[in-house]
Amino acid sequence: MMKSTVHKSIDELDAREWNALGGDQNPFLRHEFFAALEHTDCIGTDTGWDPCFFTLKDGKGLAAAVPAFRKLHSYGEFVFDFAWAQAYSRLGSRYYPKLTVAVPFTPATGPRLLVRADLDRQAVARKLLSDIESYTASHSISSVHALFLDEPAHLACEQAGWLIRRDCQFHWTNHDYPSFDAYLETFTAMKRKKTKRERRRVAEAGIVFETRMGPQLDERTLDYVYAFHRDTFLRHGHEPYLTRAFFSEVVRTMGDAFMVKLALHGKTPVAAAIFFWSKQALYGRYWGSSADYNSLHFEACYHQGIEFCIEHGVAKFEPGTQGEHKVSRGFEPTITWSAHYIVNRRFREAIEDYLVREGASVDAYAEEVQAHVPFKQPPPGDEDCA
Repeated sequence: MMKSTVHKSIDELDAREWNALGGDQNPFLRHEFFAALEHTDCIGTDTGWDPCFFTLKDGKGLAAAVPAFRKLHSYGEFVFDFAWAQAYSRLGSRYYPKLTVAVPFTPATGPRLLVRADLDRQAVARKLLSDIESYTASHSISSVHALFLDEPAHLACEQAGWLIRRDCQFHWTNHDYPSFDAYLETFTAMKRKKTKRERRRVAEAGIVFETRMGPQLDERTLDYVYAFHRDTFLRHGHEPYLTRAFFSEVVRTMGDAFMVKLALHGKTPVAAAIFFWSKQALYGRYWGSSADYNSLHFEACYHQGIEFCIEHGVAKFEPGTQGEHKVSRGFEPTITWSAHYIVNRRFREAIEDYLVREGASVDAYAEEVQAHVPFKQPPPGDEDCA
């Protein structure tokens, strides 16, 4: 018999047991990542991200879990439902609070229904989703939104009758390239020449890159890194989601899972690209620079990341949302998935109709963009859009 509980803080859960559910495979699911968000005021009631960690426990301890948050807004999710909230409001209904199953501020695909390896994953996933649905009914929540789902969570939500939504990102796949130059040999001559020119411009500007893993980042360097990334947010009109203290904590608690590509002009840092990673994937998250250098953004955020994956045998590279400019640098359109449980039947039917039309448009877009990848021929297994 499993006991269901909803926890209001990750600190209520044992880190070793939590990480055994998948944190060793995905840095964003680690207990230390959620703890850093909580401890440094990136999430919490005052931010509109109120933790609601759903768990199942049995005689062996933590059996399963879902990272979820009671939300009073839709910011920091990257799966946009602002129009849905407006429709609720126009008809006199409350869209907020809602429940979001996700990693805050992180548009990266990964597990969302975390189940201990010795259990029946499908049966436990059904139990988790049923508990979440019951919670919405007892807490006057309009809807649940499970974002950036891996395939098991996608299928579980679909089987439970949740509405499925698709979007398109641009991901890079490592086909065991022995070097960056060997990777470029798979490009057409024109695209290869363009990429080499981009990289040469950065070098000719006197900029060199250093790879700094978490333990190699001191507080002074973190000051630079945070200032660069904050400036990028300010240019778009708002403060960053992450606090300066967050960076200090993840450096202390997450070790090499946190990595920065630091651009130096002489001995002075002029730009930084911020990553998290495991052997399964490199995740590009934030970047910023102190001045405009030709092609520096492409070098810091894409070429350096690809080179890192090749050198460390990392299977794929997810650089974040948006950006068709990624395609010419070897990133391919990739479908991402979310699932939505809508309590109000009328709204559910309207949203379901919308998602059918939106999904067809997303598929057509991905197919059209795939025609513009830089490769001389499709990489192995990439004959179709994934």
